[in-house]
Amino acid sequence: MTLAAESRPRALGVGTAVTSTSYTQREVLDAFRITDSKIRSVFLNSAIERRHLTLPPPDGTGGRVHEPQGDLLDKHKAKAIEMGAEALRACLKRAGADLSELRHLCCVTSTGLLTPGLSALLIKELGIDRHCGRSDIVGMGCNAGLNALNVVAGWAAAHPGELAVVLCAEACSAAYTIDSTMRTAVVNSLFGDGASAIALRSGPDGVAGPEGPRIIKFASCLIPDACDAMRYDWDRDQGRYSFYLDPLIPYVVGAHAELAVDRLLAGTGLRRSDIAHWLVHSGGKKVIDAVVVNLGLTRHDVRHTVGVLRDYGNVSSGSFLFSYERLLDEGIAQPGEYGLLMTMGPGSTIETALVQW
Repeated sequence: MTLAAESRPRALGVGTAVTSTSYTQREVLDAFRITDSKIRSVFLNSAIERRHLTLPPPDGTGGRVHEPQGDLLDKHKAKAIEMGAEALRACLKRAGADLSELRHLCCVTSTGLLTPGLSALLIKELGIDRHCGRSDIVGMGCNAGLNALNVVAGWAAAHPGELAVVLCAEACSAAYTIDSTMRTAVVNSLFGDGASAIALRSGPDGVAGPEGPRIIKFASCLIPDACDAMRYDWDRDQGRYSFYLDPLIPYVVGAHAELAVDRLLAGTGLRRSDIAHWLVHSGGKKVIDAVVVNLGLTRHDVRHTVGVLRDYGNVSSGSFLFSYERLLDEGIAQPGEYGLLMTMGPGSTIETALVQW
């Protein structure tokens, strides 16, 4: 059974936020006194120019203070609330809505543990109605923004006229293991702090608002053979969690991208060439290249994905919304055009969504 067009939720607005300090890749290397030429090469050839990071304070000897896991969890909480509140306000402003209208808040994060969840903390921080529905999606990683969008789109369809928001807040600076090993080099060279939010509402166009697209369909693709390719481990030497990325993951994702997209488009009568706008997770240079090659895309198709990676690094679950914001700012999407959203992350999983303006 398919939903009537007016029952499909529409994206009303988007907002993003980052932390206050940013660094070039060379500045990060110098801050942690990393001199190994191979590791420096990983940083300097990442296609990333700057990232927003909350680095530990100087230790007085030219290095940086070692942060125990407890301090990292404190950082995660503080920055997630700070960035999340800013992104939420920006999103609602663009949607022409107010905090008082919010009826469901879904928060996504993978860079720290919080109980109560970020949704409860933000409701208290911002004075949102205590009866606002809420949900928290934790630990799913970079693909989780679309997992959340899927869940909240269902909520919005079941509650026509009511406003819902998906908020992704990733304080990646709170999920670092700083050492000089190649294992951590890729992770440390890639991720940045960022938050993004998207508002949804279903109902007739006059109710939903004209700017954003209708959300048509979702599809997932789990890759069981790559279940351990992206994961958190406990680093016993440093007493903290450490994120692991298999060097082959870009090629694994690329090899399954076609399968994921074809499943999404199945039954719609659409071909890949009918997609006018591609919003792909800024997972890293090799990931983007693998997706481009396997789907036959152009560099223009992924210009926003590449630009977000260049300017912010990989901001995990919220990266695709940074790209979506840039697409909206261009003002080029026309009524009737289709867009395809794609994220990938631990599982290993590729998530996709089809939207139409």
